Amino acid sequence: MKNPFDAAINPIGGANAVLRPTPGTQLTDRIQLGDFLRRRRAALRPEDLGLAPGTRRRTPGLRRDEVAAMANMSTAYYESLEQARGPQPSASMLAGIATALRLTPDERHHLYLLAGQAPPTPAEPPDYIDPGLSYTMDAVATTTPASICDDLSNVVAQNPLNLALLGSFTDRPGHQRNLTWQWFTSAHWRSVLRSASPQEEEATSLSYVADLRATVAQRGHDPAAATLVSDLREASAEFDEMWNQHRVSTLHCSTKIVFNQHVGHLDLDCVVLASPLSRQRLLMLQPVPGTETTDRLNRLQLLISRGRSAATL
Repeated sequence: MKNPFDAAINPIGGANAVLRPTPGTQLTDRIQLGDFLRRRRAALRPEDLGLAPGTRRRTPGLRRDEVAAMANMSTAYYESLEQARGPQPSASMLAGIATALRLTPDERHHLYLLAGQAPPTPAEPPDYIDPGLSYTMDAVATTTPASICDDLSNVVAQNPLNLALLGSFTDRPGHQRNLTWQWFTSAHWRSVLRSASPQEEEATSLSYVADLRATVAQRGHDPAAATLVSDLREASAEFDEMWNQHRVSTLHCSTKIVFNQHVGHLDLDCVVLASPLSRQRLLMLQPVPGTETTDRLNRLQLLISRGRSAATL
């Protein structure tokens, strides 16, 4: 008996075109993928790509053979994708199609999702700082300690209150600027950024590991991510044990207790804001309501405004 699901995902190819996704990938949405490719192809003008407009074109846009040639694949293979047939396209095939169809970053991301592949994450220059996150960090600079990190938790920017409380990270070498590395290898760092209870400390550890696990997959196991994981597993038995649990989640952190020699005890809630335009995130330490932390941060900001260097407070 014919499986109705086969017809639902591929009414053109029928039972002979049952999808067998590549191991480690998701199921391809063939119908939507074919429709997306056809519409993006039709939206391109030959002259935009340096091709002769020609006089024998029956429909607007490029021909399938033109897209296939620019994507470095056979016309028959490309046709099978538009017609919701054939195998699941590989990441390299999708990269060629995205280039041939002149897809925007959002369209490229959508293409990979429809094809059941993880969308590639664009690389950022080492000195890049997300402008939206930077604006927000500066906007709260007088009331809220904040820093910007990349997706591996390397600190790339800090505001003065963050510097005063936690010291400078951005000028440190190698893993020393990485928050996950500091958490698992530095007893001093955990004494500075204390958790409210052993249970919350363990939850923070698990959150760092689960977030890094997700980031490694999103990055396609690139050298920077792989090196950080390898070094952490060697340096920390706690990290190694948690890494083997294979948990995955986005970063979150619980209330932290920081002691500053100038203003005393601070109770701070950690808030994480992710940028939709980059890999980076803004980490803000907000005063816990009902505590004296707001007044103490105001006193710390007053010291900074009087000319004291935030890095030496």
